[in-house]
Amino acid sequence: MRSEYTVTQVNAYIRNMFAQDFLLKAVTVKGEVSNCKYHSSGHIYFTIKDSGAAIACVMFRGDRAGLKFNMQEGQQVKVTGSIDVYERDGKYQLYAREIQLDGAGALYERYEELKRKMQELGMFADEYKLPIPRYIKTLGVVTAPTGAAVRDIINVATRRNPHIQIILYPAIVQGDQAAESIVEGIHTLSQKDVDVIIVGRGGGSIEDLWAFNEEIVAQAIFDCPIPIISAVGHETDTTIADFVADRRAPTPSAAAELAVFEYDRLIQDIQDYSYSLNKLISRKLDGYKMLEKNSRDSLRLLSPMGRVKDRLIRLDQYQDKLSDNMAKRILELRHRLDVNIEKLKGLSPLDRLKGGYSYVSDKDGRNIRSIEGIKAEDELSVYVTDGVIRASVIDVEQRLQ
Repeated sequence: MRSEYTVTQVNAYIRNMFAQDFLLKAVTVKGEVSNCKYHSSGHIYFTIKDSGAAIACVMFRGDRAGLKFNMQEGQQVKVTGSIDVYERDGKYQLYAREIQLDGAGALYERYEELKRKMQELGMFADEYKLPIPRYIKTLGVVTAPTGAAVRDIINVATRRNPHIQIILYPAIVQGDQAAESIVEGIHTLSQKDVDVIIVGRGGGSIEDLWAFNEEIVAQAIFDCPIPIISAVGHETDTTIADFVADRRAPTPSAAAELAVFEYDRLIQDIQDYSYSLNKLISRKLDGYKMLEKNSRDSLRLLSPMGRVKDRLIRLDQYQDKLSDNMAKRILELRHRLDVNIEKLKGLSPLDRLKGGYSYVSDKDGRNIRSIEGIKAEDELSVYVTDGVIRASVIDVEQRLQ
């Protein structure tokens, strides 16, 4: 007869197989992070995958002490741990004890560490950034002598201002010698008579752009007495040089637009300023003409007859204003009187009596509000809306609270 097993027994058997496999006790798996979730319990649930497969992973809260970065979608990582079966669901997963960034991820970790260091030193602070001059005559460029970046900068700069002078330092922008070459370019151009320096290159991977994440390059940009515009990569690429530079441009073309003013626009602005200046002068002259006319009129009014006429007119104005103020004041007082009359009506005892209430007093005319001091055979007067009722107290009874 064929043996029959429960699901629990099968899952337990499979888990026992995993437990006996020495390789699965300490295995390192490389892949891309996906479906990453930081649970409220402190555990991290995620999946690592490659082009062919995926495996579920979990890192318990107690193992997170050695995790030096925040896990995000798309990161390349190396996960070290054990592979075991979760019996309840019948699924195997990788229980992570250690997670490290791999390849570009490791560079990204170095990038974040240097970024924190530079920020703590204050090298990103706005108060250290130099303003970019509005009108420049000479532009310095530190980039590769060939490629799209230098062509874009030259094309945009000369199109905006055909008279601009460009000094190019042909730097190495990728590889082991790139950082030193960029630093030398910044130092060289800072000794020249340039107004602004553009430091940059075209886009690429984090490895291609790494020279602009080196500390010596960041320090050279920070120390440069000439304003520097950083134009590294495409709009989505951000390097340490971008944070330290006096201005960051998303692309080399945009850097040229920031650095070089538009010559035709300047000519148009000058013409506009000339037109505005002429208008202001004309307006000023018109003002002086008006002032001269007013002065003549004032002199006429200063004559004895003019003063008398002026006083008569003012007297009429004062009388009109006084009449208006008196009428307004009488109206306000009438309104206040009407309001007070209504208030007094509301406080009238007769109105209270008409509403069904009565007024009780003793033989001395004192208002009775409590049984205190009242005893049998005392004489009371009860005032109602149409007369007075004389009464004698039969009994006094305390009302229970």
